Parts: sequence; structure tokens; C-alpha cells
Amino acid sequence: MWVLFYQKTLPLQHNYVHNSMITIKKVEGRKELRAFIRFNYFLYKDNPYAVPDFLEDMLDTFNRKKNAAFEFCEADLFLAYRDKEIVGRVAAIINHKANKTWHTRNVRFGWIDFIDDEEVSKALIETVEKWGRERGMEKIVGPLGFTDMDPEGMLIDGFDQLSTMSTIYNYPYYKVHMEHLGFGKETDWVERKVMVPKPGQEADMQKYFRVAELCMKRYNLHLHPFKNAKEILSADDGKYIQKVFNIVNKAYANLYGYSEMNERQIKQYADTYLTFLDTRLLAVVEDENNEPIAMGVGIGSLSYALQKAHGKLFPFGWWHLAKAIYFKPAPVIDLLLIGVLPEWQNRGVNAPLFAQIIRAAQKIGFVWAETHPQLEDNEKSQGQWSHLDHVVHKRRRCWQKDLGKNRS
Repeated sequence: MWVLFYQKTLPLQHNYVHNSMITIKKVEGRKELRAFIRFNYFLYKDNPYAVPDFLEDMLDTFNRKKNAAFEFCEADLFLAYRDKEIVGRVAAIINHKANKTWHTRNVRFGWIDFIDDEEVSKALIETVEKWGRERGMEKIVGPLGFTDMDPEGMLIDGFDQLSTMSTIYNYPYYKVHMEHLGFGKETDWVERKVMVPKPGQEADMQKYFRVAELCMKRYNLHLHPFKNAKEILSADDGKYIQKVFNIVNKAYANLYGYSEMNERQIKQYADTYLTFLDTRLLAVVEDENNEPIAMGVGIGSLSYALQKAHGKLFPFGWWHLAKAIYFKPAPVIDLLLIGVLPEWQNRGVNAPLFAQIIRAAQKIGFVWAETHPQLEDNEKSQGQWSHLDHVVHKRRRCWQKDLGKNRS
């Protein structure tokens, strides 16, 4: 059993040093894994803006047999204790595929949470640093997950805004701790609140429709309608969904830290998100040969439902989720992914995507949309909201520190 006792004044040697205050323990077994996952829920239990991790989903995420990311990632989870009470958690991750792609030697910290005590955050971070150094890593970055499909980026602005099921919420003191620990900015993401056009706003909305119509005619494109999730999964003998996700692989290839999804990962994400999908909120643009070249997808927000379900499917959480999906959707649509093949970018192909999703959002009754986190320097992505009423309402950061500094 891997146990680390942390003391401020002593170096980390032989995997442990002694102190009666903070104990860092590697997670082993299902009971400790559940405790790791549920610490986030208990830390934010009374916060109206935090959305709890979905227990059942997280159990699969950290299951080495179920999560395809473990084919190219290695990871360990750690809990911080004061006496017998859990006061923090962190995941130490190495994504070997991303490191090879970007010519880096980075160790990632992810799923980090801690009480407002700098001895706790310091013990957690130094555990990841030591874990990374032992494996030849030269830099620590985070919070990041196994891949871009996991929540990433520490919230540094927008603490009074409702979070989503696919992003991180954290208290304002996290940023202070990271700065005191010597971390600097690696990159930032921003998120927007985009209003669904109402009567009187048709002028801006029509710009998308006009561009969409011109683009479709000029390049002989069309939208592929889907009736249900089963139809998507069975299209082209199951190969179609791979093609759709490969749009994301190619569109995101040059974005910070991205590692290409493999076939097994694609199936995993499809199985996870298609469960919640209203196919009216899926837009796929095809070329004249019926090959997908662009995709956009959103889901009705499950944030309120997950709060009511306390982050668990059982015993009654399933009812809150079912109600949000089928009977009484929230007024918010979460935009999950938007991607256009590189050779089709800058041709207005994103306009048909928005045109379809806008029409569907109006029909369903959504009031506004929450964008997925977008890199602040991704000008193409940032510019696509220019014809809609929008505001940047959250900012999140990936921190970095050179592991060559402050060696024990």
C-alpha cells in the first residue's frame, strides 16, 4: 500500500516522510475510489453553482478496463487526509500520446480538489510532481484529464455562473493556492453565454441562414437528418459515427495538448453521450459524396438534474435525469462539440450547423446556450459567435511549472 506522509520542512524520501497532520494515500480498491469521486460532491454540496461529478460515469472513467485512454495513459489517484478525514484529492496522469505528438515530457494533474489549506494543496501537488519526476517528466500542467474529452482548466472567473456536467467548478481560493505554489499560466479557455434569437432578433439570425443557404448551394452540400441515436450508431454499418468523430480529431489536431481519439475511445464517447442526445440538436454536414465534413452537437443542460440527483443515478437520480431529458428540459443548451474538416474551414460551412441548431433550440424552447471551453487564442472558434447576442462569462486556466525547479 502506497502511503505518503507530508511534512513541510522535510524532503520526500523513500515514498514517505512523517507528520501527524497531512497524509497522502494512493487510491486502492473500489471503496477508496468512491471516496475519491464523492469528495467533490461533499466539498461543494451547498454551492448553488457547482455540478457534482456523476458517480457512475466517474467509476467508468477511472476503470482501466473500460476507459480506452488507459491504452496510452498511465495514472494514479491520491487522497489527502487529516487524521481520518479526507481533505483533498488529485489524479497524476501521463498522456504518452500527447507527449509524443507535442514533443513534451509533461505530467498532468487532474480532478484536483482541496479545502482552503495551503498545506493540503502543497502536499497534493508535490505528490504529483514527485510521481512525474520518477517517470522522467520535466513539467507539470493542469488541471487536465486523460484527454480533451475530460474536464479541463481551473475556473478563475465566473464563480457565480452555473457549471455544466462536462466542465470544472472550483472555489476562488484555488487560484491563490496555485500562484503561491509557483505555477504560471499555460493557456486559458473562455466560455460564452449565447442567447437563442427571439422575435425582433431575426436580422442577425438570418445572416446564418443566408450564409448557410449560399454555402450549401455553392459546394453542393446537405445536412444529414437523424431520427434517433440507434440510426446514428447503425449508419454505414457503424462506421459513420467513427467518421463524425474523426472530424473532431482533424479539426482539433493543432489545439493545445490534443491527442487523437482512437476507435475504442470514439465508441466509448458515443455510448456515453448518445444516451442523452436529442437528435434535433445534432447537425452533420455532408459533401456531394455523402461524406461528413462538419458536425455540431448540443444537449439540454443536465446541471440542475445532476444537482438534484446528488451526482448519482440511484436510487432516485435517474428520475431527475429522465425528467430533464424527456419531460421538462432546462432552458439551457450545452454546446458540446463543433468541428469542421481543415480543408473545409473558412468556407462558411459552420453556418449550416448553427442554422439547424438555432431552429431546433427555438422549437424546443431553449433560452440560451452554454459554449464548450474555447482556447482564448483560437480566433476561428471565437469569431463564430459574432452575429449572435453573447457574453464571455467564464474563464478557466491550465497552469504549468517546470519540474526542474524546487527539487527536493
